[in-house]
Amino acid sequence: MMNLSPPIESNFLNRELSLLAFNRRVLAQAADHRIPLLERLRFLCIFSSNLDEFFEIRVASIRAKIKLDSQVTEADGLLPQEVFRRLTSQAHALIAEQYALLNDEILPALQKEGIAFIRRNQWTEAQRQWIQQFFRSEVMPLLTPIGLDPSHPFPRVLNKSLNFAVELVGTDAFGRNSGTAIVQAPRALPRVIRFPPYLCSTNDSFVFLSSIVHQHVGELFSGMEVLGCYQFRVTRNSDLFVDEEEVKNLRLALQGELPQRHFGDAVRLEVVDNCPESMTDFLLHQFELDHSDLYRVPGIVNPVRLMSVPDEVNRPDLKYPSFQPGIPKTLAKRVDIFSNIRKQDILLHHPYQSFLPVITLLQQAADDPQVVAIKMTVYRTGTNSVLMEHLLRAAQKGKEVTVVVELMARFDEEANLSIASRLEEVGVHVVYGVVGFKTHAKMLMILRREEQGYRRYIHLGTGNYHPRTTRIYTDFGLLTCNPEIGDDVNEVFKQLTGLGKANELKHLWQAPFSLHANMLAAIRGETAAARDHQPARIIAKMNSLLAPEIIEALYEASQAGVTIDLIVRGVCSLRPGVKGLSENIRVRSVIGRLLEHHRIFYFHAQGAQHIYLSSADWMERNFFRRIEVSFPVLDPKLKRRVFKEGLQPYLTDNTQAWKMNAQGDYFIKPTKRTRICAQERLLSTLQASHPSMDCNP
Repeated sequence: MMNLSPPIESNFLNRELSLLAFNRRVLAQAADHRIPLLERLRFLCIFSSNLDEFFEIRVASIRAKIKLDSQVTEADGLLPQEVFRRLTSQAHALIAEQYALLNDEILPALQKEGIAFIRRNQWTEAQRQWIQQFFRSEVMPLLTPIGLDPSHPFPRVLNKSLNFAVELVGTDAFGRNSGTAIVQAPRALPRVIRFPPYLCSTNDSFVFLSSIVHQHVGELFSGMEVLGCYQFRVTRNSDLFVDEEEVKNLRLALQGELPQRHFGDAVRLEVVDNCPESMTDFLLHQFELDHSDLYRVPGIVNPVRLMSVPDEVNRPDLKYPSFQPGIPKTLAKRVDIFSNIRKQDILLHHPYQSFLPVITLLQQAADDPQVVAIKMTVYRTGTNSVLMEHLLRAAQKGKEVTVVVELMARFDEEANLSIASRLEEVGVHVVYGVVGFKTHAKMLMILRREEQGYRRYIHLGTGNYHPRTTRIYTDFGLLTCNPEIGDDVNEVFKQLTGLGKANELKHLWQAPFSLHANMLAAIRGETAAARDHQPARIIAKMNSLLAPEIIEALYEASQAGVTIDLIVRGVCSLRPGVKGLSENIRVRSVIGRLLEHHRIFYFHAQGAQHIYLSSADWMERNFFRRIEVSFPVLDPKLKRRVFKEGLQPYLTDNTQAWKMNAQGDYFIKPTKRTRICAQERLLSTLQASHPSMDCNP
């Protein structure tokens, strides 16, 4: 086996810049005229939301390293200062592109379709009167204007909240004349308000809350003159810090840390573009930011708030066609799901196929007197989850219910704390995983007493137990009662809830123990086959590819002649197509209506064609700092299905597949060949054959 030299800096792409490249591809969806207009608006909002998180987590991390004057580099070799310089330049350009797209294309196109966002200079007298009444009755009672003076220092501004900096002239009742005030818009108020139909020529006319406040802000400062009113918004570091080595009770520590998330260090300031230099300098000083952290925007400072509009507007012609998820034929009659699983393993492909069978399995388990125990992992499940209701009912019926809740699931911490409390109230054994390792594996195990003894029914998935995201995320789920897989899953649950050494598993590859080593071994197995002039092939689909040792193994495989196709939705540090290094590696990213989320790993394996499904990306955190599982598809028919549905369509897609070059740039070129769209093809072949069938959970 050839020995690779230590990582060559130029062989790796930077994580943060690759993530920005992903968001550039999302923004490109908003610019695509082939996509329905309201969906283009939705993509623009998704881009804005993604960028918020990028600043809250990734930029915050880079700034923290710069503050410590860190000289440590990642595999790409870039110092934090250089990464920050590059990402800031690119972020400014992307945000400028976003607003140009919103103001010059999407909003005018919506206006032509009768979906109007009416500006202040366009209001009729009747609209002005209605807005004045709305402000006085619905908005003004919730506003607390804060005049800045020695007894009223600059307020603590919540992360991503809408605020107004107001310039004033005059003195108030106490003789104060500081000249500046801050008005914070309450989060309870919607940012986009629908006009009553009788006031407009169209039923779909809206006004921005910022316009309403701007128009009437003077009413908050009686007897003073308003010289200017300027929207601004600050983005803060939102990563939680809990010292897991010192903490005695992770739940209590997290509850104490969560409120501070809204007041972390500032990392970005957005202001409306007409805000004067003196005011922006004042705000930058208050938030301890530099001019490189300032983003002037020509419009509302938070386009994410437009996300509700597509759902509020009843215009099916401006949205994607609706679809009804299918049900596998083996489950179509909706008989006893346990008997169906005993007959054969069942593969579910979401959202093309419904998540309902998983819910039904848990529902029947809760009601079945032969079921004695249920164990489940929860990473993200959402609030008011029907799955949690079935677990609660199962516990109330006297079954042994154990739930491993991951409290550190980013931005779902509060929801998971709430779920944990509800479960504990009815006697569920709630475990918070292993300190220092996030429990990211998606596992459900049901123990049922049958004539032959106890039998374990298993669900393993690549996605979360979240009924809402299963309608928009592509994921695979496997239902099985294979006794060896059941033994493996039971062993993982023993590790999560108890103490002891990790025993060897028969089929599952588990992080942090065997997953990394087994993935490397599988890649190197293809490398050895290629050197022996045997057929060798690797196909991998995932969200992110960052792990240096995996990338080096792929480079080595490429040099040996292995054909490698990587379908990586988001961040990819590997450079494909470099002569002598990675010329046999192709990387593509599919961005479309649905969020590509399943992780699929195919190895030719001398004709055995091993296929593994997983919750884990090829990242250091997934291999070494999370509890993950990768599980094989053993049934030959289901293995063919995974290849046919999860890999092949994406390798032939010429509509939504972006190809990556060695510099980390992505290209999508119009084709004159027959149009192939993986997602559309799967929607047409897997959705319900009878549109009236209600397959949604």
